[in-house]
Amino acid sequence: MNYVGKIDREIYKCITENIITDDVVVTDERIEHIQENHPNDYERYYSYIPNIIAEPDYIIKANKPNTGVVLKEIPETNEKFKLILRLKTDKDPMDYKNSVISFWKIGEDTWKKTIKNKKILYKHK
Repeated sequence: MNYVGKIDREIYKCITENIITDDVVVTDERIEHIQENHPNDYERYYSYIPNIIAEPDYIIKANKPNTGVVLKEIPETNEKFKLILRLKTDKDPMDYKNSVISFWKIGEDTWKKTIKNKKILYKHK
């Protein structure tokens, strides 16, 4: 398990009020998933993950419980990212953590479509 940062519970309560911890991890298995499905994104952009989870631009409703789709644009590079984050609740096993499920760089069209067509739970002011 690899520690990647902390969430602000005030921001993420739009997904669930029942958040047990601020800490976020990514497992080795999920890193392999990201590397297989989004070649080079993890290696090139891993350093952005703490900022993406700490200061999301949007949180979109995901199709799984206690999970959100986090969108973030990095202004310095004009690159946009999508990160799937599963939050730990008191209903989860003790060893669960807030976890990055997937992560990849997206294009402008995907960014716009996601914001237009999906349910927005949170928008940075």
